[in-house]
Amino acid sequence: MDRKFDKKIVLDDGSEYYGYGFGADCEKVCELVFNTSVVGYQEIVSDPSYTYQAVVMTYPVIGNYGMTDEDYETRVLTIGALVVRDYCDEPSNFRFTSTLSEKLAEFGIPGIGGVDTRMLTRSIRNEGTRICLITDADTPTFDAVERLKRSSIPTDAVSKVSCRKKWYSRTQHPKYNVVAVDCGIKYNIIRSLNKKGCNVTIVPFNTTAQEIEALKPDGIFFSNGPGDPRDVPETISLLKELKGKYPIFGICLGHQLICLAYGGETYKLKYGHRGGNHPVKRLKDGKIEITSQNHSYAVNEESLKGTPLKVTHINLLDKTVEGLECPEDKLFSVQYHPESAPGPQDSGYLFDRFIEIMEEAKCQKEAI
Repeated sequence: MDRKFDKKIVLDDGSEYYGYGFGADCEKVCELVFNTSVVGYQEIVSDPSYTYQAVVMTYPVIGNYGMTDEDYETRVLTIGALVVRDYCDEPSNFRFTSTLSEKLAEFGIPGIGGVDTRMLTRSIRNEGTRICLITDADTPTFDAVERLKRSSIPTDAVSKVSCRKKWYSRTQHPKYNVVAVDCGIKYNIIRSLNKKGCNVTIVPFNTTAQEIEALKPDGIFFSNGPGDPRDVPETISLLKELKGKYPIFGICLGHQLICLAYGGETYKLKYGHRGGNHPVKRLKDGKIEITSQNHSYAVNEESLKGTPLKVTHINLLDKTVEGLECPEDKLFSVQYHPESAPGPQDSGYLFDRFIEIMEEAKCQKEAI
């Protein structure tokens, strides 16, 4: 006998998508988004940038290789919920240490499988991201919609996921000291910097410029993270104070914050970019990079006029800004994720560029 649906997703227009619950057995109001990645669900559910979001996976089979201790992007999962077509609770992978359902339950995160994810993805694509309620299948539709009308997504996502105090990730034979401002940083960014010979000091998003300067960094990194970049004025002010003083590299939210610090503007995309298949054109030589992305907001190119920022990369799907630079301030940023794992490796050169800028700055300082 077929199993009876026990969970559903309700949207604010009253549309409903039924499925089977896994993970935590609880109700949740989230922003509904979709991700087109074929692999990497562990990295997705452990990415702080998905805080308060219910992620619809367009690839059907999820859970089949379990969860592995070495592959988390953060140890505290803050994703809102996970929506899949076919959930597998019997992983086939010698490395797995827990099932996806077990890990979601540990952090109070609901999952729902058996959903018509193709129809749901089309709805998001056509109507845009919006809030949803994940609830029991027998919850009256009227009650669910009324609850959604009274709900909103919190704006404290960065403060929720940022570290509370500074911590260190050191490497053998270090050549550079990097301070990483944690707006929701992924572990693989830190690992990528370590591999390039950088000792990394990770600091909270609201750290002062004076505290960072006391660490005597060779360069400063501004991380990815969740939510609207305008919700973190502390980090924008920090960037305003530090730009031009140190080499700076920003990824994703860090890219958007750099835009705002220079007087530019950002805007919310209809349904965002999430997945590992976005073609991005590097303007200096025309090279196309296949990139991994995860963001809801984009830089307004028109707003950059009158600022020293120059566009370096463009998304070929919708022409959004994917890269910025200000050579005189030793600063650059990208909207996509060059550290993505698993995912395309086309953009790993960006970490080398950061190293080169820090080396040039050190040589200039020594020459004075």
